[in-house]
Amino acid sequence: MNEGITGKRAPSKFRKIAAPKAPPSEIDDELDAIAAVDDAPQAPDLRKPLRSAMRDEDPRARATKRAAELRGALGGMDEGTDDFYVNPDLIPDGWSYEWKRRLTVGQEDPAYQVQLARMGWEPVPASRHPNMMPLNGSYQTIERKGMILMERPSEITDEAKEIDLSRARQQVSAKKQQLGQAPDGQFTRDHAQIKPKVSNTYEPMPVPKD
Repeated sequence: MNEGITGKRAPSKFRKIAAPKAPPSEIDDELDAIAAVDDAPQAPDLRKPLRSAMRDEDPRARATKRAAELRGALGGMDEGTDDFYVNPDLIPDGWSYEWKRRLTVGQEDPAYQVQLARMGWEPVPASRHPNMMPLNGSYQTIERKGMILMERPSEITDEAKEIDLSRARQQVSAKKQQLGQAPDGQFTRDHAQIKPKVSNTYEPMPVPKD
């Protein structure tokens, strides 16, 4: 029988001790401090850039990218490595690149350098193509085995090629005239049997068989 249980709650053995109330001034100071912390600039989250950098350093992707760079720098690998190969995609529009002599038996040729400058040739700065020179070096120009890579406007190069072609044609024409002329005291060489024949076609030379 629960004769000891009644409708009233039995008094508790423990008394509730109320927390001391802080003065209003201290409460205001704490609220101001919390608001200052909330308004303070938050540190940037560095986790996303780090994850992106880790994805960029994927070994397979890095190897594929490097292989493409090497193919463009080496040219035709089946024919060996050409030390003087320059990827045409690296040449700026409106300009032409050419390798020019810088050293002869280890010695510079100042007169030739002056001639190149007079014809408009200038050294290509190594800072434009850093992959064409050793890393961690203070190189100003791009050089290979005594040669230096130089540039000038392509329209000047085209004009120079036209002048060289015109001179070559004039030399061929002069030689043809010399072949048709006869020395003094001899008959002319207009006869079909003695008239020199000059051919401008190109034919393969016969290869003797053993």
